[in-house]
Amino acid sequence: MSVPTLRQTQTREYSRIIGLGVYRPSVLVTNDDVCQWIDSSDEWIRQRTGIVTRHRAPAEVELIDMAEAAAREALEKAGIEGSQLGAVIVSTVTHPYATPSAAALLCDRIGATPAPAYDISAACAGYCYGIAQADALVRSGSADYVLVVGAEKLSDFIDNSERSISFLLGDGAGAVVIGPSETPGIGPSVWGSDGSKWNTIGMTHSLLDVRDLSDEAERDGAGNAAAVLGTEAKIWPTLRQDGQSVFRWAVWEMAKVAKRALDAAGIGPEDLSAFVPHQANMRIIDEMVKQLKLPESVIVGRDIADAGNTSAASIPLATHRLLEENPELSGKLSLQIGFGAGLVFGAQVVTLP
Repeated sequence: MSVPTLRQTQTREYSRIIGLGVYRPSVLVTNDDVCQWIDSSDEWIRQRTGIVTRHRAPAEVELIDMAEAAAREALEKAGIEGSQLGAVIVSTVTHPYATPSAAALLCDRIGATPAPAYDISAACAGYCYGIAQADALVRSGSADYVLVVGAEKLSDFIDNSERSISFLLGDGAGAVVIGPSETPGIGPSVWGSDGSKWNTIGMTHSLLDVRDLSDEAERDGAGNAAAVLGTEAKIWPTLRQDGQSVFRWAVWEMAKVAKRALDAAGIGPEDLSAFVPHQANMRIIDEMVKQLKLPESVIVGRDIADAGNTSAASIPLATHRLLEENPELSGKLSLQIGFGAGLVFGAQVVTLP
């Protein structure tokens, strides 16, 4: 008896970004505000990072609220309903629950149920990881439209007195809808990781540490876990980094990844109209521009001065601002690259919506 031939989904040749939306929190934190907690100055922060302000969400605004707002704008710009989505992907490292996913809740909020929904934990490269997966899902025929959201409420996971990373970070969300295209709209993704540098960016504690310390406190009669977390702030996991190691890696290695993304797309720097790197540090951005030998005609996304480092949200936030300030870039080519904790990286050339 012969084995039946399996039916295959009809594939598509190309995909593209068809809608973009963002959410910027209302609370603006200046460098002078930050310097209340660390021994620094507005001048030092500007010179070393390029950051002037960063947006942070008020306590009543949760990560999922920011993701929903960005998603709704992206759907509106794309001209589709949530019910038309074939998948929902949320890139984040600050969803407060290990499970269930932020994507599943977002799917319900925007009327996308029963679309498959899942989170990506790839830090500052998470958005580019999401684009790579959405591109594959659309071109494989597995979904007509895919929503990719980069959302972070980093302010929930910082110690304001910590000097290596806290003053860099902001909150926000950005979202795009990926759909089918008659022409190439997303180039091949160049992505990867280097776990040998796993400890260069991370958390001060694991959740198991919190559990163990809380249990010990309870046995000593110091109260329940919530009380312990409230009185012993250092027990709560917060972000930290080895700034010099990360800076060197980003400056010397990520320009190589960006060049590989250009080569994979079959274009050169002169073919670009825009460059939108992860908004980690203005000095890193400037050095990458030099190493890539970008012509002056290429407009560089520099959202970091006003928004700070928003991890997975930084590239869509910067792209949104770029298009608001330069609407003539719509339909033109942009190189985007994300890199961060893991260490992980991802890059691709895209046609701007």
